[in-house]
Amino acid sequence: MSRTQPARFGEAWDDERIAGWMNIPVPTDEDPDFFRLWRAYQSMRAYDFERFVQIFLERGGRMDARNKQGETLYTILRRHPMATDFLHVLEDAGCPL
Repeated sequence: MSRTQPARFGEAWDDERIAGWMNIPVPTDEDPDFFRLWRAYQSMRAYDFERFVQIFLERGGRMDARNKQGETLYTILRRHPMATDFLHVLEDAGCPL
């Protein structure tokens, strides 16, 4: 979220807004699929993230995408104590463990 935009809590995200995350600008040195998954995780609630992952897969996204350190999103989230719901979404989507 932009620092100039006030936070809004409890706001509903429709499918169009969630699908828009497939079009976010990606740094040239990043794997586009990893970057989109990572940014969606950082910005969405678990149930919105689940809808994003469905759209991501429908559009050919790779769940095994890795960051520059060679880690999948699943590998990173295993270290986040509050990411349990997100880990279940990734597991259900076939993310490599």
